[in-house]
Amino acid sequence: MNIVVPIKLVPDLVEELAINDDGSALDMDWLSLILNEFDDHAIEQALLLKEQVGGQVIVVTPEAEGADDALYAAAAKGVDQLLKLTGDFDEGVNNHVLAQAMAAAITGFQPDVVLTGVQAHNDLDGPLGALLAGYLNMPYVGYVAGVKVDGTNTTVLKEYPGGLVAELEVTLPAVFGIQASEQPPRYVAFSKIRQAMKTASITEVPAAELALNGGPAVKRLFEPEFGDKATMIDGDMDEVAIKLVEILQEHGVV
Repeated sequence: MNIVVPIKLVPDLVEELAINDDGSALDMDWLSLILNEFDDHAIEQALLLKEQVGGQVIVVTPEAEGADDALYAAAAKGVDQLLKLTGDFDEGVNNHVLAQAMAAAITGFQPDVVLTGVQAHNDLDGPLGALLAGYLNMPYVGYVAGVKVDGTNTTVLKEYPGGLVAELEVTLPAVFGIQASEQPPRYVAFSKIRQAMKTASITEVPAAELALNGGPAVKRLFEPEFGDKATMIDGDMDEVAIKLVEILQEHGVV
């Protein structure tokens, strides 16, 4: 079984984010990138499938600062093949473009299962998995929290709001958007990652010319406004209720 996991790096929200000079995007010069959290779960689910039914796990990511580190960390966990798409990714691309480039790169592997994170916090034009399924002409199921494979059929657990979980049967090949792997992503020591750097190899795959379209055009970004716009209400429950009604009446809400 060929299990392909497309991953991408996203801005580290722990770091302070800055907007570039023309105000249309984040400043990439000082931006720290980390592996998308849901993609980490997709890697773990792929490794669990490999342990269950055998096969190989292939991870593919676009060229970016930190991409090699993410790939070597995946190799240290047990991933078999590492692919890096090379091309004009420096300023970032939308998910339509990224899905098209990834689909072209992984088609030759004839994937049985494609697992990707269900979403990322910088998605502006839809989740990568659904777009990728369209280019691969495969069925897609998102918000998956468990995958079991039996021959050409697979059973997935799909989460719904309110704690509801559906069990769906899907014929392979298919693309699944992983919300949570069946167990937390495994930890690997840095020493194992350093060892993977010496033994694993990254295959560079030139991406086709990227047509930067298909997604929304961002005209301007703004930093959040800060100000004294919150009113703290003191007193007992009745006093707070009376004051709250007065404030709502003052603003024409009630």
